[in-house]
Amino acid sequence: MPETLTVNETFTSIQGESTYAGCLCFFIRLAGCNLACSYCDTTYSSKPSEGSEIEIPALLEMAVNEGIKTVEITGGEPLLQKNTPRLCKELLAKQFRVLVETNGSLPVSILPPGTIRIIDCKTPSSGEAGSMDFSNFKIINRDDEIKFVISDYADFEYSIGTIKKYSLDSKTEKILFSPVCGRLSPRELAEWMIKSKAPARFQLQVHKIIWGPDKRGV
Repeated sequence: MPETLTVNETFTSIQGESTYAGCLCFFIRLAGCNLACSYCDTTYSSKPSEGSEIEIPALLEMAVNEGIKTVEITGGEPLLQKNTPRLCKELLAKQFRVLVETNGSLPVSILPPGTIRIIDCKTPSSGEAGSMDFSNFKIINRDDEIKFVISDYADFEYSIGTIKKYSLDSKTEKILFSPVCGRLSPRELAEWMIKSKAPARFQLQVHKIIWGPDKRGV
């Protein structure tokens, strides 16, 4: 039987987050998630039933036909699906830059070398901070990225404390602080970062600025 993945949607857009924000990117959004974050903006992909089975060769063909060298596999939670590492391996073999955005609750070590791992470290307001697999922070490298989505000052303090506890800024310079859209003003987060000299990079969700907060497929 051909290897498949349960896919919610595929599309090409401007990368809205990470240090690759602003770049063209082909997105493969997988269906199914093991968490239920309070600020989730992709609840439509949270269940496997919200996707369809697509064979890995077909996904590779889509990526090649788009003619864009950056591919992000996201979700849902992509590490729930056993064939995600295989898709990454096949994309890397075709010289794609491969990003995988994960909620941080599962081991990222299953991904093949060369994959850029973007770990969303869950803050208290998400309701899922207790789900984090902090052993992932032992193996991150300078190409990997850590994202903190921040709703309030308690989240901000938690994020600063986590960076210090795991010495994240000595392992990667790609630490991102992002305000929850509609909950925390970008200015307020920026002011907290400036005042505390936070060892992180301020991030806005560029795609929401361009198309608005609710549009899918962007």
